[in-house]
Order: sequence, then structure tokens, then C-alpha cells
Amino acid sequence: MAILVHNPAYFQNKTVVVTGGSDGIGRAMVEELLNAGANVATCSRNSDKLYQLQVQNPGSKLFTMVADVSNETDCRNFINAVIRNFSTVDILVNNAGISMRAEFHEASLDTIRKVMDINFWGVVYCTKYALPYIQQQKGDIIGVSSIAGYRGLPGRSGYSASKWALQGWMEALRTELLESGVNVMWVCPGFTSSNIRNAALNKNAEAQGESPMDEKAMMTSEECAVHIMNAIAKRKRTLVMTFQGKQTVFMNKFFPALADKLVRKFFYKDNVLVK
Repeated sequence: MAILVHNPAYFQNKTVVVTGGSDGIGRAMVEELLNAGANVATCSRNSDKLYQLQVQNPGSKLFTMVADVSNETDCRNFINAVIRNFSTVDILVNNAGISMRAEFHEASLDTIRKVMDINFWGVVYCTKYALPYIQQQKGDIIGVSSIAGYRGLPGRSGYSASKWALQGWMEALRTELLESGVNVMWVCPGFTSSNIRNAALNKNAEAQGESPMDEKAMMTSEECAVHIMNAIAKRKRTLVMTFQGKQTVFMNKFFPALADKLVRKFFYKDNVLVK
């Protein structure tokens, strides 16, 4: 049964910024938000995919711009362009992100640095420049995190670090803004079918170009996007999706030593990282 947006009216005529909206969860969110009547702005490094997004949504209230969220100037220019087009920002969805797959001993520092620049600093930059407008609107700031923000995952040390940093930063920001009317939320999709594993960096900071996981068995990006939108409308604090994700968070909190063994078993076969 299809998952539906429960309260599309929450987004109607609001200006929603979604970073990394040319693919995966971000693209699915852009399309669902447009269907809900929102003004949507999105950015990506891929101009061709942004063009396709525009072509497939003719006449919609959609603004796109090529920008790299790891670059502070790009983030500032993007938010300024959004303001010129839509006058304000009601909701910021910090979705742009990248993964990695390499054990720490073989991973280049460039791999880990690039992951941190996109997954952590990209959120900080965009939020910094959008915050004054969101505060005026008493709006929402969302960070798309990961189960790796609760439980470090082998082969993804830099990715795990970036998501732990993201969640700690957002928790601090949420507390600072608690009496302001702004809601800060981080969501953890678990394993979702998207391009993130194909684009994941290898030990040399290059896209690995393939997924070691069974993408067909995962939650779709479209379903994930709807879950996020429903959580935004309810102004939740956190959202952990999938039974496996909730199980991992629970096990790591109450049975961490056992979680170590179970996570190791999931990702390794004969002492070789296979996922």
C-alpha cells in the first residue's frame, strides 16, 4: 500500500529548500513537495540532472541551481538566489550527502575529508545563511542523517563521523532554538534505494560506481521522502526509519558489545568487507 503525505496543506505556498535534489531521496522530496503546492528550490553538482528535473516539472514553482554544498560560497550564493526568487525560506531540508566504502587503514585522508565537507560542513553552511529567514517564519530545519549517526559502521568511518557530528550539532542547534518557534529535526532513513552507494567514495576519494547491497530489497526513495514530509508536518524531533534501523539503535544503546559482533557479521565475510 502506498504511503501518502498526511498533511500536504502544511507545505502549501511555503518555500522549501532541498539540497541534493537531483537524485534519490532529495529528488523524491522535490516532486512530493511540488505536488503539495510548495515553492521548491534545490541544488546539485549535476547540471544535467537538474535540467531533467525542470523538464519533468514544467510550469511548477521550482528553482534549481548548480552548487556544491562543500563550498561555502556556493551555499551562500544558492540561499541568496532562493531569496531573490521566493523572498524567504520556510523549510530547509539538508539532504545532500555522500558515503564511502573503505577500511580506515587503506582510506586516503582526502576520502574522509571530502565526506566531512559535504555531510557536515554542507549542512552548517546552508543552515547558517538560511537561518535568519527560517527564524522569521518560525520554520523548520531538517538534517538527513543515518543510522551511522547512532552506530559507527565498518568501512564507513568517515561517513559515521560526519553523521555523528551532524546529529550532535543539530541537537545543540535545536536546544538553542527551542523557544524560538523553529523546529530542528534529524532523520535516519536506514538503507534506502538510491544512488548513494554507487556514488560512495572508495579509498582514493573516487566514486566506486557500484552498490554492494541489494537495492531492490530496500525502502524506495519515494516512500522515504513521504515519511520525512509527514515527520516535518508533525514537527518531530527525530525520525528513525525501518525496523532494522530501530533495532540497531536499540541494540547499540543497551547491548553495545553484542551490537559490535552483529554489525561485524553483517558487513564482513571471512574477514573481508563485503558490504
